[in-house]
Amino acid sequence: MESLLDLILWRHAEAEEAVGGVADTKRRLTARGEGQARLMACWLLERTTKKLRILVSPAQRTQMTAHALGLPFEVQPKVGIGADAAELLAAAHWPNHDESVLVVGHKHTLGRAAALLICGREVDWKVKKGALWWFSSRAGEPDARPLLRAVIDPGFLGGRVAASRLSSPESDWAPEAWRDAA
Repeated sequence: MESLLDLILWRHAEAEEAVGGVADTKRRLTARGEGQARLMACWLLERTTKKLRILVSPAQRTQMTAHALGLPFEVQPKVGIGADAAELLAAAHWPNHDESVLVVGHKHTLGRAAALLICGREVDWKVKKGALWWFSSRAGEPDARPLLRAVIDPGFLGGRVAASRLSSPESDWAPEAWRDAA
């Protein structure tokens, strides 16, 4: 039986507005965004059983989002601001892949990649802040259409109230997956 390999597209959580000449790549997560990232990271870690290769845009807000997982990640410019769907899929080695990959990136690139995977062409699909799109495909079948397993955003998981009750991975509380990853 062939195994399923995953491609998870995760948009960075809510970030500060670009004001006062702050470079777009230097924008940080808001307090709400930090809560969204922790909430989604907890949900994701409870459901992933595979080792993930994690690719993250060079932008600070994407790295802060990925940090909520408490796992090592690779900063990859090919998934950064302004990247196109083909660059993202090439960086992830999708569909010619041999491992599951999580990409933490930006609205336009992730939306276009999701559209390309589902309908075969790039379309400007909206990806909500902090949301993820989870695709799977069978190992060894690079030409098969991927299966869309989940599309979920932090609001579905409890939004602001639940996110504000979560602690950071650095605190005493941590999901089992974080303790195991350390």
